[in-house]
Amino acid sequence: QVQLVESGGDLVQTGGSLRLSCAASGRIGAIFAMAWYRQAPGKQRELVATISSGGSTNYQEPVKDRFTISRDNARNMVFLQMNSLKPEDTAVYYCNADIRSTNGFRNTYWGQGTQVTVSS
Repeated sequence: QVQLVESGGDLVQTGGSLRLSCAASGRIGAIFAMAWYRQAPGKQRELVATISSGGSTNYQEPVKDRFTISRDNARNMVFLQMNSLKPEDTAVYYCNADIRSTNGFRNTYWGQGTQVTVSS
């Protein structure tokens, strides 16, 4: 059993910052790519940023130069530093990871989500 748990969501004013964390636990053999997605009310879930096992990163245009994704492989964690937040960043943020369990089974896992609300 593998589980992802996010934390760090909060209510923040425009221009503020937040740091989201996501911890993977369970029978983990290896973690490959990790990512953050978000889903705003009435919209589809969208990709925010990805990070490979080697640390290569990619960002979607709306968050470039404001958000930073990072990971701690020793602790099986991924982070999202969000600066200069805007009201349009308001969403539930989900952690996503490509994980091979100790039994060899490989799958994509999702966390339960953490709410980020940016007030204007």
